[in-house]
Amino acid sequence: MPRLLRPALFLSLLALVACDEVAVANDPVARAELRATKSCIAAVEKETGVSGAAINTTIPIIEINQYIVNVPNAPYWTCFTNDEGQAQTIVENRRG
Repeated sequence: MPRLLRPALFLSLLALVACDEVAVANDPVARAELRATKSCIAAVEKETGVSGAAINTTIPIIEINQYIVNVPNAPYWTCFTNDEGQAQTIVENRRG
């Protein structure tokens, strides 16, 4: 790849990642929710070493700042975040 195209490719990828945040820029609750889901997925993937984790939308959650994260071929995890959307605690849940 020519050297002149590398910065352009990097900047376009950076802009694409920022699109999620821009879409909810005027809604602080939605922005915190987006950050929380990303933060929880990243924390669980880092802990397990498995990529492809996703937020579970089928298990009802009644607590504020709590998310269930599914990990492929592994137990699911519960993630607790702060009000800014940063993962604070993750707990592995045993299936059974």
